[in-house]
Amino acid sequence: MLTRREFVGATVAATGAMGLEVPRADERPTGAPRHREHPRGKPLRILVLGGTGFIGPYQVRYAVARGQVTVFNRGRRQADLPSSVEHLAGDRSVGDLSSLKGRTWDVVIDNPTTLPRWVKDAGQVLKDSANQYVFISTISVYGEIKGPPDESAPLSKWDRSDDPLSHLQMSQELGRYYGALKVLSEQEAEKWFPGKVTVIRPGLIVGPNDPTDRFTYWPIRIDRGGEVLAPGTPNDPAQIIDARDLSEWTVRMVEDGNIGIYNATGPRSRLSFAEMLYGIRAATSGSNEISFVWADADFLSSQQVRPWSDMPVWFPPGSAMGPLAETSIAKAVGKGLTFRPLAVTARDTIDWFKTLPAERQAKMGAGLKPEREAQVLAAFRQRKAGS
Repeated sequence: MLTRREFVGATVAATGAMGLEVPRADERPTGAPRHREHPRGKPLRILVLGGTGFIGPYQVRYAVARGQVTVFNRGRRQADLPSSVEHLAGDRSVGDLSSLKGRTWDVVIDNPTTLPRWVKDAGQVLKDSANQYVFISTISVYGEIKGPPDESAPLSKWDRSDDPLSHLQMSQELGRYYGALKVLSEQEAEKWFPGKVTVIRPGLIVGPNDPTDRFTYWPIRIDRGGEVLAPGTPNDPAQIIDARDLSEWTVRMVEDGNIGIYNATGPRSRLSFAEMLYGIRAATSGSNEISFVWADADFLSSQQVRPWSDMPVWFPPGSAMGPLAETSIAKAVGKGLTFRPLAVTARDTIDWFKTLPAERQAKMGAGLKPEREAQVLAAFRQRKAGS
């Protein structure tokens, strides 16, 4: 636990490291992005496969201001998209892409795909209909990594003997093979669009409208105040990317015609877990007393507190997934990837979450429930008292 003086010092360090102004007690950061406006590139006709999920609407709204956009999906999920967007109906889960036939676009952006069969089906229909195919992948494609991966790091391998193009349609094993299936999907994209593929491998995507709560847990928990269970050590690394930064950069990438593979997470420089938590704290109202209790990885394991799910964003540095928290993004930054301040992401996430129905707010998809966190904190205090 930190004293008030240590807390203030850490907050100043965290916000300063991310280019934030430290707010006075009567101020809070606004939701206005503080990064520069990017000039418009060449107007394009863009087909977005999906477009109504988490990153899709941000992507579409940004692209519409810069060109013509068509979205293709089942039409089952409502999204607040501009009226100028063209909607085409179809269902990739059953191979229904008939509405795409006979049409041409400059660029196809494939947002929701995990199964390589979906890329294969799209490729068969669109291989001669677009000059560029953007596949949104994941840094989870990296397998057996020994250190922070760049785009050349070894990839996960499909270790089953059956055909992955037909296997795991929507089975419960999908999460287990997520990384390997994304690798196969990337390969399918290159097969059908040789020399025309842009693969973007995001890290943890965060911000308003995130259905997973994998980052949202921390702003909401910190805003509530009190003793907050924090994982590992203050210097453990953390990486996240605001969905708006990812979506807007993707559109700028296609405007510039950039081809290749790019890791996309953030921020620009190394972010420690303490900097992330204190940076979030700086974005809250400050009306609640708060202290962070840092519990080591061994203790959390003994309490069956799981990294990533119970303690979102965090991988123990010594674990197999630990290097992913320091993924290299130099290549993407060199192509113009920018980041809005953490305080903006945190404040906007809190504001969005508080507009949700009470029953949704009560059922967060990640993090510890308050009573469970209290149990773990009590056990940690007991261990320290006995040591």
